[in-house]
Amino acid sequence: MRTILLKSALLLLMPLIFAFGYSQVLRVASYNIRFDNPGDSLDLWQNRKPYVAGIIGLYNIDIFGIQEGLNHQLEDLRKDLKSFEYIGVGRDDGDQKGEYAAIFYDTAVFTLLESGTFWLSQVTGRPNKGWDAALPRICTWGRFRIISSGREFCFFNTHFDHMGEKARNESAKLLVGMIKKIAAPNPAILSGDLNFDEKHPNFGILNNSGILKDAYEPAEFRYAPGGTFTAFDISARPEGRIDHIFITDHFRVNKYAILTNTYNGRYPSDHFAVFSELQIKE
Repeated sequence: MRTILLKSALLLLMPLIFAFGYSQVLRVASYNIRFDNPGDSLDLWQNRKPYVAGIIGLYNIDIFGIQEGLNHQLEDLRKDLKSFEYIGVGRDDGDQKGEYAAIFYDTAVFTLLESGTFWLSQVTGRPNKGWDAALPRICTWGRFRIISSGREFCFFNTHFDHMGEKARNESAKLLVGMIKKIAAPNPAILSGDLNFDEKHPNFGILNNSGILKDAYEPAEFRYAPGGTFTAFDISARPEGRIDHIFITDHFRVNKYAILTNTYNGRYPSDHFAVFSELQIKE
């Protein structure tokens, strides 16, 4: 009887034991939403946009980085996600022209303290293409305070070039240095479409940097059946995660998932969203 009572008491205390030393749960995501391409036929943005927003609501995501979004797409999402705001600029002119690497955050959960954007280039402070990149590429960042706890953290979001191998390699190195410079000593999260998977040597620049690690490996619970890029092909079985969430060592990773949701037999984007549930170590 005494053994039974002790086991029962332990079960009751487990949630407290598990939670001790960690802050509230943060639900984060990276999502390449596909730019509004008029040639996308049945996959036009007008058809997809309520389902992109729906995924954010379904998984109770608090903060997420998007890639490829144009200004009007961001405004569409802001209208659908009532308590969210976003930070970021268009990569072509540093204002509203071109694709954004925007960060959306729930204003009921976070206070924005400061933000910025830098170009993935030898010249980080203005619109330009770096190395052998085909297009200008950027990283947007923000420093946030969690309203309920007062804890601060930084969130970075980026989209590496799809053509330039040197550009991807140098962008990874640049990003490690910039995250260390901007975020330290605060916890940091990086989301992004990096256009390389977990087997590529460039992945190691980030994952073995001593600053960042892939949220996939330390996750207590994982649902990641394959890769993240589908090209809207519902029959595809993609391999290789080119969309990522990286974290500093300040976080515990409760969950990691690749969100393979569909609507009417179609995908909301040509990439799957990547989701992670995190807690900051106290």
